[in-house]
Amino acid sequence: MKVACVGGGPANLYFSILMKRVDPSHDITVYERNPASSTYGWGVTFGNELLSYLHLADPESARAISESLVSWDTWVTHVHDRATVTEQAEEGFGIGRRRLLDILAERARALGVRVEFQREITGEDELADADLVVAGDGVNSVLRERHAGHFGTEVAVERNAYIWLGTTKVFDSFIFAFVETAHGWIWCYGYRFGEGHSTCVIECSPATWRGLGLDQANQADGLALLEKLFADILDGHPLIGRAQADGSAHWLNFRTLTNRRWYHDNLVLLGDAAHTTHYSIGAGTALALEDAAVLVNALHADARLELALARYERQRRSATRKPRRAARYSARWYENVPRYIDLPPLELIALQARRESRLLPHVPPRLYYRMGHAVESLFDARHWLASKLARTRHAD
Repeated sequence: MKVACVGGGPANLYFSILMKRVDPSHDITVYERNPASSTYGWGVTFGNELLSYLHLADPESARAISESLVSWDTWVTHVHDRATVTEQAEEGFGIGRRRLLDILAERARALGVRVEFQREITGEDELADADLVVAGDGVNSVLRERHAGHFGTEVAVERNAYIWLGTTKVFDSFIFAFVETAHGWIWCYGYRFGEGHSTCVIECSPATWRGLGLDQANQADGLALLEKLFADILDGHPLIGRAQADGSAHWLNFRTLTNRRWYHDNLVLLGDAAHTTHYSIGAGTALALEDAAVLVNALHADARLELALARYERQRRSATRKPRRAARYSARWYENVPRYIDLPPLELIALQARRESRLLPHVPPRLYYRMGHAVESLFDARHWLASKLARTRHAD
């Protein structure tokens, strides 16, 4: 099979690796519009479950990734000047996005994949000789947008403003920090991804963002203000940004993207081109790599391309439903921080950990804290009974 992968992110690189492992005769080219090692972002997170899967799928790249990981097993939450709470947690792992891409690109080349940087593809007509075109070109996928009506693409823009930053402060734990200002609350999640750097994602409501003047500040002034606000966790270390061409700061509103269909003729969507999940659940990279593996399995399970792509779409739409729902509720929790922030710190942290609950937004926070497990069990039982009754009525 002749395969063209548009976009040089983790999803397409891993897809090309697994395709070559299954059948070295595949002719695969990965096209990336940016130069090598020019990736955006700082670090990405991994869990034990994903690592175990990577070792099964391709032990060689998994070993290289494992050797570059840093880890933490505690979560530390700072709530302004009220409390600092440390909790034991399941082990988590971080790796620099650039390092991850370098590992995957090197492994792909070793297996015979062509990786072409600074090569922009604007339409599948440029790849007319390919049997399969894989659009792994991100949330702003050019190939997907050419057929947006067919794919049924929908984008929901989340309310809060956020900025993805780095710092030379090396966090030993996964860090949450909530800071109160005269214009409302602002918070940070931080985790290390290498020996000398950590990621800092800073988020706040639109009112706080405007009230602090972050909507007007250039990057240098904005970073200086954020360094003051989060001085307690930064210990004098700077924040590092990625300025726009005009010097403004790279503040964003997260875009939750869904598609009704994931393929069109021989064009198939992968990773963020197919779906996005809010960064607060840290699932984006894992889901992209899982997409890649399922697509490879589907292609080799059925030689008929349309049936293989239909199988991939069906399996991944189903598998991503739960994390997409969890991400939606997680994003809503952070949009409603004032609802929870005045709780005693231990209660706040407990409800933050349950932020993916469908029920939490509809129950008074103190009541949920005291009765959450019982109320969730009752809610789940009611939901199961309603579903069963609906199926019975349909069968009749």
